[in-house]
Amino acid sequence: MNDGLIIINKPAGYTSHDIVNIVRKTLHTKKVGHAGTLDPDAMGVLVVAVNKATKALQFLTAENKEYIATLKLGASTDTMDASGTVLDEKIFHGYDNLIEVLDSFLGDSMQVPPMYSAIKINGKKLYEYAREGKEVKVDPRPIHIDEIKLLKEEDDEITFRVNCSKGTYIRSLCFDIAKKLGYPGYMKTLIRSRSGDFDLSQGCTLDELKEGHYKMIALKDAFASMDHYILEDESIALNGKRIDESYDHNIAVFNKKGDILAIYGPDGAGRMKSLRGLF
Repeated sequence: MNDGLIIINKPAGYTSHDIVNIVRKTLHTKKVGHAGTLDPDAMGVLVVAVNKATKALQFLTAENKEYIATLKLGASTDTMDASGTVLDEKIFHGYDNLIEVLDSFLGDSMQVPPMYSAIKINGKKLYEYAREGKEVKVDPRPIHIDEIKLLKEEDDEITFRVNCSKGTYIRSLCFDIAKKLGYPGYMKTLIRSRSGDFDLSQGCTLDELKEGHYKMIALKDAFASMDHYILEDESIALNGKRIDESYDHNIAVFNKKGDILAIYGPDGAGRMKSLRGLF
């Protein structure tokens, strides 16, 4: 049985759940999930877990991601992307200080998420309110941008790469950049080029998946960047017992043979407790 991760280079026009269903049918297994949704119009890295690896999904939702986005200046839409209805227009006549504007988004800031998003307010998703034409107060949320780099300028289109924290909406970022440049704007295209430790170089297309030309990443390799702890007595992890060590972060626990057994985290009392068995 196949256990592990497959990095799918998601094409536009598919939901993340569509991809999960395709993997299920292709590999003939029901146990498939993904780590971090991509909008239907977005492309790029979708981390898909198969069989036993689905147990680890909660630890594979990356804190940092990298995107390549194209911003279109001169019009804004209700969804902040190319699929929406145009709300505002302004004739494009150039701009100044683009690098300065991009750099102004570096570091910590507060961002208002788009109305067409799956964030819940009072138990209801924002896009459900938006479709009903209802106004809802959306509070800004903290985000962090490590890098924002201009890749291409072409008339009223700007393509840039951004390295950002989980929870950053690139649609909102495009809208905010456009506003600082003096225009309405929307995100024309989006590619997720990296999610945590996984990037496009490891990805396969849907055709390659169906032809069997894909790489299954073993679960032990998926946690290569997490601190490792090797147990002499693997029964400690197999029975979910605490480990007499003190870390202030999660660790991947292995046996002497190199098999991953569990993810452990601090118990608040100077020891480590099992968060999830992966055996």
